[in-house]
Amino acid sequence: MKISKLTLACAFALSFVTLLAARADMPGDPAAVTNDQGMYRDKNGDPTYKVSADGTVDWYTYSGFRRYHSECHVCHGPDGEGSSYAPALANSLKTMSFAEFYGTVVGGKRDLGAGQEKVMPAFADNKNVMCYLNDIYIYLRARSQDAIPRGRPPEHADKPPEFEEAETKCMGA
Repeated sequence: MKISKLTLACAFALSFVTLLAARADMPGDPAAVTNDQGMYRDKNGDPTYKVSADGTVDWYTYSGFRRYHSECHVCHGPDGEGSSYAPALANSLKTMSFAEFYGTVVGGKRDLGAGQEKVMPAFADNKNVMCYLNDIYIYLRARSQDAIPRGRPPEHADKPPEFEEAETKCMGA
C-alpha cells in the first residue's frame, strides 16, 4: 500500500493540531516563576501577573488594564466583566490558554447558535491591540484569578526600559 505525500502531510498536520489543542486546554498555574525584563512568566512560559502584598501590580498588568479599557471594554465590558454584546473575558480566561486567547484576538471568532450570530473581529492589523496583546492577556488573567479588584490598579511598578523600546519598535515610531 502506497501512502501519498498529501496523506502524510495531513496526518502530520492533524497530530500537530492535536498537540496544540491539548496544550490549549487550560491556562495552568498563574504563579510567576521567571522575570524577563519586567515581564513575568509562569512555569509554561506564558505571560502572567505579579501582585505585591501591598497590591502593587507589575507594569504589564497595569499596561494591560490601560489597553483593555482603550480597545476591548466597549464590547467586553469594564474590567472584563462582559456585556450583553460579548462574553466576560475575566471568566473566559479561567479556562482559556494564552495560545487560544492569542489565536482568537489575531484571527477573530464567529459563533452561531440559538438564532444569534456573535462575531469578534480579527485584530491582527490593529497595532493598538497587537503591540500590547501580552499586556491585555496578563491583565485579564489577573482579573480571572481575582488577583486584582475591579478598577484601575492603585499602584504599579515602573515601566521597564525594555518595554518602551519594544513599544517604539512595534508601533513603528
